[in-house]
Amino acid sequence: MHTNYYFLRQLAPALTAQLAGYRVAVCFSQEKDELVVGLTNGGREFWLKAQLGANFPALALPETFQRARSNSVDLFPDLLGQQVETVVPWPQDRVLQVNFRSGARLVFKLYGPRPNAIFRLAPDGPAQLFQQKLTADADLRPLTAPPLPAPGKVAAPLADVPLRYLRAHGYDAAAPEAQTRQLNQLLAQLETPAHYYLIQLDGRTRLSLLPLGETLETLPGTDPIAALRRFVPLALGRRALETETRQLRLALERRAAEASTTAAHTQRRLHALAHEAGYRHTADLLLANLHEIPPGAAEIEVLDYLSGELRTIKLKPTEKPQRTAENLYRKAKNQQIEERELAARLARREADAFFALERLEELAADPALADLRGLRTWRKLHGLDPAQAAAKAGTELPFKVFEDRGFTILVGRNAQNNDLLTQKYAHKDDLWLHAKDVAGSHVVVRHRAGQAVPAPVIEHAAQLAAWYSKRQNDSLCPVIITPKKFVRKPKGARPGQVKVEREDVLLVRPANPFERESGGA
Repeated sequence: MHTNYYFLRQLAPALTAQLAGYRVAVCFSQEKDELVVGLTNGGREFWLKAQLGANFPALALPETFQRARSNSVDLFPDLLGQQVETVVPWPQDRVLQVNFRSGARLVFKLYGPRPNAIFRLAPDGPAQLFQQKLTADADLRPLTAPPLPAPGKVAAPLADVPLRYLRAHGYDAAAPEAQTRQLNQLLAQLETPAHYYLIQLDGRTRLSLLPLGETLETLPGTDPIAALRRFVPLALGRRALETETRQLRLALERRAAEASTTAAHTQRRLHALAHEAGYRHTADLLLANLHEIPPGAAEIEVLDYLSGELRTIKLKPTEKPQRTAENLYRKAKNQQIEERELAARLARREADAFFALERLEELAADPALADLRGLRTWRKLHGLDPAQAAAKAGTELPFKVFEDRGFTILVGRNAQNNDLLTQKYAHKDDLWLHAKDVAGSHVVVRHRAGQAVPAPVIEHAAQLAAWYSKRQNDSLCPVIITPKKFVRKPKGARPGQVKVEREDVLLVRPANPFERESGGA
């Protein structure tokens, strides 16, 4: 509430009593979004520092101020020498105006997203703006008759903390007569506050005329200048802690939610694999009934010895049943690999969700984390530092990853993942591969400075491109090979769709040459 009308109407007469007769000695800025005005009466000085950034607009009143010898710039030269007459708040607004005896005006607009300082040498003269991009402020004027609130709403100065204070005391559920009584009591408290409160509310340190949230300090309601001098340095000092704590909490909540969602999807997939007919069992049935399959058959009905029921197995009329069984056994092997990978992924994601939830509990309960140094130490200890997270993200890629002779091969998982690999992760000098003329995974061989990609690595990458494509069951597959710089995505193209401007073609046998070494991808 340090910019609320009800605080400014307490601050304005206090500033008038303090500054009447003072003259402006200096007006300058030495930091972004900061305007410093130094005043003196010949024997004493008074400093007014306006914080005019969107995140924390405020009037700070430091008892002393040292101007930097460099990197400062003088502003509003016509303000120098002006003698203060009064300081007044604009009615029902977050604006404070300093009136000078010459008729000049210095206005501090303390709106949260668009604060500004406006100087006029004469009441109707041209406006000089501190934030020059806010050109509409040149026409800013106080409202002669502030608008009435909409039915069921409170006036703008009563929003935020005052409204929450009312609701915390049962305002919404009260009868109309009781609401009117509560509102009048609140207005009386705001107009003549007994105390000012430094409170912690929604993770932010705030100056309030009402006790709400966690009260950090209680100050006399007779000295708004002293309250502001206590509040602004405290709020600025705690701001980094509050911001980092809030960001860390949001990151942990998002991490827990994403891990839980992925674990649930993985669990469903594992359940489906466990309850569907396995490829190996189908191949066994097929080989057990080879003698009953006529040449060119499109399907065969056999007795499933496990379930005791008849089952229909689809066949390719142009493919021998033995070849179909061989492909089914290969798929069975891949299915086993997938189940192992899914089980490992499920364990990782469940552990990740549990880790995030545990850290959230610590963040809320550990008093050592109420200190910025303690928070940053704890964050590093648990690997939650942004730099650590970025490094980890660089090593945990969302693609199938293979290593071959010191070179990294990345394989996209689906159309959207292909786009991510080619458009975001691949460097222009990486080698890009794709099965020719059919749908399939994008494959990228990471470039290594000063080293050409060996022919065996290219062949293995091409085999992967063929294997993870619609030509997986072909005896040979043509694969496009080109530097990634010759691959672009046309405007309006579907996910995974690209245009290759220059290419070589290699004919390879579809295979995953790393299955035996790594257990599959």
